[in-house]
Amino acid sequence: MTTPPLPADVGSMELSQKQAGPASGSPLPASSRTPTPAWAAADDSEVSASIGGLQEYYYDLCMEKSQEIKPFILQILQEVDKEIEKGSVGITLNIAGNSRSVSGERVTGEDFWILCRVLKNNSYINGLDVRYNLLSDVGAYYAAKLLQKQQNLIYLNLMFNDIGPEGGELIAKALHKNRTLKHLRMTGNKIENKGGMFFAAMLQINSSLEKLDLGDCDLGMPSVIAFATVLTQNQTIKGLNLNRPILYGEQEESTVHLGHMLKENQCLVELHMCKHDIKNCGMKQLCDALHLNRSLQYLDVSCNKITQDGMKCLADVLKSNTTLEVIDLSFNRMENAGANYLSDALASHNRTLKALSVVSNNIEGKGLVALSQSMKTNPTLSHIYIWGNKFDEATCVAYSDLIHTGRLKSDNTDVEPFVVDGHVYLAEVSNGLKRHYYWTPGYGEACSPSSNAGFSLAPVGQHL
Repeated sequence: MTTPPLPADVGSMELSQKQAGPASGSPLPASSRTPTPAWAAADDSEVSASIGGLQEYYYDLCMEKSQEIKPFILQILQEVDKEIEKGSVGITLNIAGNSRSVSGERVTGEDFWILCRVLKNNSYINGLDVRYNLLSDVGAYYAAKLLQKQQNLIYLNLMFNDIGPEGGELIAKALHKNRTLKHLRMTGNKIENKGGMFFAAMLQINSSLEKLDLGDCDLGMPSVIAFATVLTQNQTIKGLNLNRPILYGEQEESTVHLGHMLKENQCLVELHMCKHDIKNCGMKQLCDALHLNRSLQYLDVSCNKITQDGMKCLADVLKSNTTLEVIDLSFNRMENAGANYLSDALASHNRTLKALSVVSNNIEGKGLVALSQSMKTNPTLSHIYIWGNKFDEATCVAYSDLIHTGRLKSDNTDVEPFVVDGHVYLAEVSNGLKRHYYWTPGYGEACSPSSNAGFSLAPVGQHL
């Protein structure tokens, strides 16, 4: 197997320092010219397109370049060829490494080189999902080239592909000129603070990207601050995921800067701040901003350290806010007092919120019953998720009644009632706001509204 040829003029896919750098006066550093990677040395000669379908073209390219032919890729391309023959357009090519159909096979950077050549001029495919593979920075280089040459791609999922800071830089710089991509998922690639800064700089230039997922990418505080600064001006991004940055200290700086951004930005629809170490003081910063914000519909502050005092601030927001539709408070510690604050606001004031997750918040029976009672007077709240709290019999009866009377649909909650010896109990079911965010189920739909309700209720673009 030969090493894929990579062009020596890597600079051709990069911008000059003047073009790539942020605007004058911005806190972001000017983007410097990236040195040519060691693996980018040979030339990238063009191969004429095959007259046959994608499967045949892939086979011919592998033979010509002495590249190993992967049977699972052939099979997937054959299925896509069938869809194209039926006249389908807007197809997403799904070669996810965690799919059971590929039997443990993974796409490498060398395989991706061939795939990019196959897809470069294809007008039928507008989405590419290669999550959980082994692309590394080699594959990131070809992903960047694809973003420059493929004028139909609107969705690219590269999550968990061992892409590092260098690969993140290449992809970010490719998006300086790209005008078609709407949704990019980089989840789980350790691009670190360096890569995050290049993506923040990219948002000063790119005017087409609508949703960017940089969760679990080991971003540092400087890049979080950079995103908050850039989004005070960017009017295109509607969804942003900054889950689990690497933060030091106890001052909750991320909430200060993102709170300031929410006061200024009136375009952002979806914001994920999971694992930001948010405490009550940080939650107050966000709530102060939400009193002024009139665009945010989906707020995710799960897996933080928010207690009843933070929930009181949020309840005050819900009394006046008319845009929030989905709130994820999972894995905090609101307890009964926090649940009571929320239930009072939902019962008496708020008529906008559609979905609320309080999973694993150390709430006992009284707090859970209070939330169920608020649904009887609130006609808008349609989804509620409560698993992981302390159920008593009153809780089980309350939610069983909501489901049996039709006030709460079984697909809109994560519990299901059953009766044993005359007593009502609740069992967990696989529903949630983003149940299949990281993993794909072995059967059933991965993107069904019941398992990914948050994205269905507050949609940003056509792909999750």
